[in-house]
Amino acid sequence: MVFYRLKDLIKAIRACKTHADERAVIQKESAFIRTSFKEENTELRHSNISKLLYIHMLGYPAHFGQIECLKLAASPLFSDKRLGYLGTMLLLDENQEVLTLLTNSLKNDLNHANMYIVGLALCTLGNIASAEMSRDLCSEVEKLLGSSNMYIRKKAALCAIRIIRKVPDLQENFIQRSSSLLNDRNHGVLLSGITLITEMCLSSQETLLQFRKAVPILVRHLKSLVSAGFSAEHDVTGITDPFLQIKILRLLRILGKDDVESSETMNEILAQVATNTESSKNVGNSILYETVLTIMETPSDNALRVLAINILGKFLSNRDNNIRYVALTTLNKSISLDVNAVQRHRNIILDCLRDADISIRRRALELSFSLINESNVRVLTRELLAFLEIADNEFKPSMTTKICLAAERFAPNKRWHIDTVLRVLKLAGNYVREEMLAAFIRLVTQTSELQGYTVQKLYAALKEDISQESLTLAGVWVIGEYGDILVSGGSYEEEELAKEVSESDVIDLLESILAGPFANQVLREYIITSLMKLTSRFTSTSSSERVKKMLAGFSTSIEVEIQQRAVEFTNLFQYDEIRPAVLERMPVMQVKETIIAGERLSNSASGSAGTQASSSAGPSDQDLLLDLMGIGTSGGTTNAQISTGAPASSGGGPANNIDLLADLFGGSSVASPPAASNSSAAAVSDLFAGIGSTSAAASSPAPNAGNNILDLLGGGMAATATSPTSAPTSARTSSTNSNGSSSQTQKTYPVYSKNGFSIVFTPQRDSANPNVVNILATFHNDGAVSGGAISGVQFHAAVTKTQQLQMRPASSSEVAAGGNATQLLKIANPQKTPVRLRLKVVYTTANHGAVADLSEFAGFPEGAY
Repeated sequence: MVFYRLKDLIKAIRACKTHADERAVIQKESAFIRTSFKEENTELRHSNISKLLYIHMLGYPAHFGQIECLKLAASPLFSDKRLGYLGTMLLLDENQEVLTLLTNSLKNDLNHANMYIVGLALCTLGNIASAEMSRDLCSEVEKLLGSSNMYIRKKAALCAIRIIRKVPDLQENFIQRSSSLLNDRNHGVLLSGITLITEMCLSSQETLLQFRKAVPILVRHLKSLVSAGFSAEHDVTGITDPFLQIKILRLLRILGKDDVESSETMNEILAQVATNTESSKNVGNSILYETVLTIMETPSDNALRVLAINILGKFLSNRDNNIRYVALTTLNKSISLDVNAVQRHRNIILDCLRDADISIRRRALELSFSLINESNVRVLTRELLAFLEIADNEFKPSMTTKICLAAERFAPNKRWHIDTVLRVLKLAGNYVREEMLAAFIRLVTQTSELQGYTVQKLYAALKEDISQESLTLAGVWVIGEYGDILVSGGSYEEEELAKEVSESDVIDLLESILAGPFANQVLREYIITSLMKLTSRFTSTSSSERVKKMLAGFSTSIEVEIQQRAVEFTNLFQYDEIRPAVLERMPVMQVKETIIAGERLSNSASGSAGTQASSSAGPSDQDLLLDLMGIGTSGGTTNAQISTGAPASSGGGPANNIDLLADLFGGSSVASPPAASNSSAAAVSDLFAGIGSTSAAASSPAPNAGNNILDLLGGGMAATATSPTSAPTSARTSSTNSNGSSSQTQKTYPVYSKNGFSIVFTPQRDSANPNVVNILATFHNDGAVSGGAISGVQFHAAVTKTQQLQMRPASSSEVAAGGNATQLLKIANPQKTPVRLRLKVVYTTANHGAVADLSEFAGFPEGAY
């Protein structure tokens, strides 16, 4: 059934009961319209386009009617032109080549005697004009800006905005004409002219400077609007033409920015608008908001800025959530201009923290943190802690960080600082970032006079609640460091502090945490280390025996890190002479600066979680470890001697120290003269490979021996002593930018191939240690694809937690066209698990520039090595 009228088609579509029926009707009608277009049926063209536009509005294809719309636009009849231009705006856009066919019709209609036809052409040009069309018709639009007909002037100004956006260079043609529009008495023309000038000022600084001389004219217009009486034509809820007022204020804000002279000219009228505009209606609030923005973004008087902030404060009492949200957002931006004026509205801002709207709560929270200073830190922190207790979980991570930062920056004293952080840990310990926990531990180590107070507070807090992870971690670490102070008691007169605590009470608490439902691997590592430290803090032998028995239970743990710590600590009990030195109290941590959430935070280099920064000029890792044990090479401990049953080396050099470490952890006594230091280092590496079943490392040359010791102790005693908040990573990683070693010819396995750069692996079982796999990585450069030499080659790899990876230096970091480079990887795999690697390749080629790719190697087939 074919419908010849739009009304009939609409009725038929509305009568459809299913989408299938609707699609069937539209398909039949579209087929009829398409056939009519092919037959050049001019009588039905108008009706067909109207039906096609309705089909387009329903979301069905209608592109086949584009040319017919252009034909209608070229018709001499106004009704056909109106429908043709409407169809053109709906079915075409500026990127379609068909649009070029419209240029001639538009040019003719822009010069038409009928103002409504001129208006149709201007409206179409203002909606779909392309850059090429804008250049072709710019002169016609410029001429129409000077038309005597206000309807045409208004349309031409709006069309000129589109032209300027498409071709900014053409705005010079409109400057003179648009200046004359500022003197127009018609509000519609004036509104369009101000919009055009605003667009030009935003796109060109030179144009902005030219229009600054028009500020007095704009001020005069605004003053007449504010003081004008009732006008039925322009009145909106008692306010004269609020749309024009807002446009004028917005242009004044642009012209007056960073210009004192313009700002002084508009100060009086801005004050008049701010004081005389009625704020009970939304229309008045919109004008006041634009006034506030104009005052804030221009060099206005201080009194005027205070008035603007007071208006925003009044907005906060409005029932409309949108107005309150806008006020909070603007206050956040304005606080840097006059913080004291914003402080006067502190109470109502804090009330917004309890608003039902989550967006308002979020903005109020940001503003509250911005208001904190030395004078109000106690009051605001108290309110924020109260809000933290009931806050949504999504707020807690940022809140805990910002409260801790504010406490560190503005704390009146150290005790208040500690109490504040402890309160945060109690309320939201599961949302505290590692950096904040590290900063708190650093604070405790630096505040020796409050260490007893802190350890008692943490002990009392853990007796009540062990569900907050950061609170438990901090408590366990502090108790491990200062357990002797806790047992000796303190003189703090607070009910919540424990008066008498015995050694068994402390161990009972740590044991209950271990057995609790909230214990995870990181917490168990902390507790094992803390228990070991307490053996050197407590005097009772029964406490040491109890700890020793607990450690023995973890020596068979399925968690490799836990097992390693337990085995190492158990071996340490055999050396009571040096155990107190190894487990001595942490020194005051050195401070470094860390950027957290846009703020600066002083943090400890050794206390930051998971990240350690060492100075290139500092001592070696081996010397640091020996010094930590009290037998190092730095001050006061150089003469320490340990009886190992072997003659002491006369030089007391590195070889002797390594022998002491090897003997300390259960290896056979290794007594070598100084000249045999290489073999001693290799012996130490082999000794550690045999502790429990936690690791297996290939023997390596002497220069790497100290690093091997630290790696094998990693996460154990050495790591715990230097990084109180560090947690073990899930994979052991090793990375270098190079490497080279030769290997026997074996079957190769492709790993990576891209941009002319390829990597293959050649595996081989290590002849000296069957638990070690040697993998030779060969880098090849296909110069025809890469375009020449490949430079800056960096190859990084990571293995699973049950394996250990050592990477030798590459033969070269640059691979010539057609050339090769090699790098040796040694993987210790005592549990014989499949070798899986995660790889990162970084390099630079001539054809592809800098490249950084991630890849995974699924492993070698069985029997490959």
